[in-house]
Amino acid sequence: MALRRGRAAVLVAGGGIAALCAAIAARRAGAAVTLLDAAPPDLRGGNTRHSRNLRLCHDAPSPLFPDRYPAADFAADLATAAGAGGDPALAALLVERSAELPVWLAGQGVVFQTRAQGGLPWSRKTAFFLGGGRAMINSLYRTALGLGVRIHHQCAVTALDPGGGVWLAGPGGPARLSAGAVVVASGGYQANPSRLAEGWGDLAGRLVVRGTPYADGAPLAALFGLGAAASGQPGAGHLVAVDGRLAAPDGGIVTRVDGLALGLVVDAAGRRPVEETSITGPTRYARWGQVVAACPGATAWAVWDAAARGRLPPAVLSPETAPSLDALGHALAIPAGTLGRAMGECGRVATPPFFYVPIRPGITFTSHGVRVDRQARVVDAAGRPLDALFAAGMVMAPSLLGTGYLAGAALTIAAVFGRIAGEQAARQG
Repeated sequence: MALRRGRAAVLVAGGGIAALCAAIAARRAGAAVTLLDAAPPDLRGGNTRHSRNLRLCHDAPSPLFPDRYPAADFAADLATAAGAGGDPALAALLVERSAELPVWLAGQGVVFQTRAQGGLPWSRKTAFFLGGGRAMINSLYRTALGLGVRIHHQCAVTALDPGGGVWLAGPGGPARLSAGAVVVASGGYQANPSRLAEGWGDLAGRLVVRGTPYADGAPLAALFGLGAAASGQPGAGHLVAVDGRLAAPDGGIVTRVDGLALGLVVDAAGRRPVEETSITGPTRYARWGQVVAACPGATAWAVWDAAARGRLPPAVLSPETAPSLDALGHALAIPAGTLGRAMGECGRVATPPFFYVPIRPGITFTSHGVRVDRQARVVDAAGRPLDALFAAGMVMAPSLLGTGYLAGAALTIAAVFGRIAGEQAARQG
């Protein structure tokens, strides 16, 4: 579809669930909508492609959920995750509107997996997409196109003007478009090492980008340049321990390393940074990400013995193998005596052969964004809305999560505030 230079009623920057919900909602509200996505068509969907569920409150069991997850429970979980960093008014709105999402998303073609179909973990808090995030994204794109949303891939928003001007870099070269309203739903800047370095220092260059490589943060920087108030903080984000052999961007959920409590984790000098069995439960991935990031060179090794090997969860790549402690020490460039002492400390790794995986910190998203109000309008430090500018998704999620993390909440924030931003932008555009 050729890019029309000129004016659109609503421009949406982004290509994931937040952008698509905004575009669909604005179009259903009667606005002409253009969506600008930096990714090529085969990589559309942002980090959402690697997702599988979203967190929703509900007062009774259903085909999607066992048990119930009342609004008060969701609100309490959100408050715990966000600490002092979340906006209570936005949190209350998120919880309330989350209950509408199964029906609304189904109306946009999204199919959820039911418990009767099997294969789901027990979860009263989240609903799972049939076919995962990629299938959900494909459904939303089909609906958006069917409604007449004009979608342009490989069009990266590089700057914003006050009052609805958008500068972009696309296949036809630089261009400027104008709109009655602009929705920024393009995520953070986790794929921009130079921008990361401003808050993360040298660690920025050692982080593995787990999601889309197109999250460079240019639209977010443009919002800050126009006076948007900040939420969250630089140098904060969601880290996960990932297989260091899978260091290319866009690896997603399958790159994370599990089963660390069954073995030994050592840094490059053979020291154990923590007691392995102290990190368990649903938050273990994120906690290990922080641990590995604090190791020298942001690198560690996971080691298991023959007894633990059969208990490890499935992984994309099998661990490397060493037939003896001396061979393991050689492979890890750590003296065998140092490894032996570490094994003696943990008392669990003893029987050869040994199995090992290099670990690095993988970054999912940055926890630094803009503040918005209940209409998803971007606001300045005094709480005044910036003219014609709205935001949804991870670009504003720190307004609710601060620097915290709550499983499934990011997609809920994206869908709820994407829908709100689209509806409100249509009224202004």
